[in-house]
Amino acid sequence: MCELFAMSSSHPATVNLSLGEFSRHGGLTADHSDGWGLAYVEDRDVRVFRDIDPAADSPYLQFVSKRQFRSDIVISHIRRATLGDVALRNTHPFARELGGRVHLFAHNGDIPGIKDVVQRGSQRFRPIGETDSEMAFCLLLHRLQPMWLGSHHIPSLEDRLKVILGFSRDLRLLGPANFIYTDGDVIFLHGHQRKHHEDGRIRPPGLHLLCRSCQAEPASIRSRGLTLDAPTQYVVLAASVPLTDEPWMQLDEGEVVVLRAGEIVRRVLPKES
Repeated sequence: MCELFAMSSSHPATVNLSLGEFSRHGGLTADHSDGWGLAYVEDRDVRVFRDIDPAADSPYLQFVSKRQFRSDIVISHIRRATLGDVALRNTHPFARELGGRVHLFAHNGDIPGIKDVVQRGSQRFRPIGETDSEMAFCLLLHRLQPMWLGSHHIPSLEDRLKVILGFSRDLRLLGPANFIYTDGDVIFLHGHQRKHHEDGRIRPPGLHLLCRSCQAEPASIRSRGLTLDAPTQYVVLAASVPLTDEPWMQLDEGEVVVLRAGEIVRRVLPKES
């Protein structure tokens, strides 16, 4: 299965992935060698970098690292193709405009049957590639569209969360459905199940979290593959597989977590949704 990564921080920070543990999983220490993507949110827009070559030795990823782009929301994905060709159109994260801002989505899992669900919905959002992940994103945007088009302001977090909870419930019925979605205001995480290499089973956890802070001046948080710099920085990292030796928190099966400015602002367990 693919792997996901996200960062939410209180101040724009750099994320150095060129020699990091996450990018090593893209064809070096793991077999996710069918492409990668990295997106930095910037106001209502995003910088998106994607490539079909393995992340572990991608010259494009090295270029991105050297440029030291900064953002308070970063999403990344390394792919192992299960549905759809190894092609740019099938590389995550996927990006679409809705309500005058760019929305991003990345998924890990297999959700057969999503095509039938999407075809019953609106035709405004159509997949460019063949992945079930992009089809799921189109379905999510279809459900979010009324609230975003009905106002000139960002919809309330409660209204958005209600849609995400219903969407995640429906996806879990179709198969493993770990995803990261951001509208540029917050990051929504959904942890479900993934294939674990230790035993080859598909089981929880599907995502892990690490909360960190640094009060030094200048502040710096460093770990294998991640370099985050800003004064008095608060950071939450999310990853399919823990990237450091620190104690990462496992998301419960079906749990939805909302991140904003380097903090966890909501956690909803399946029994609460």
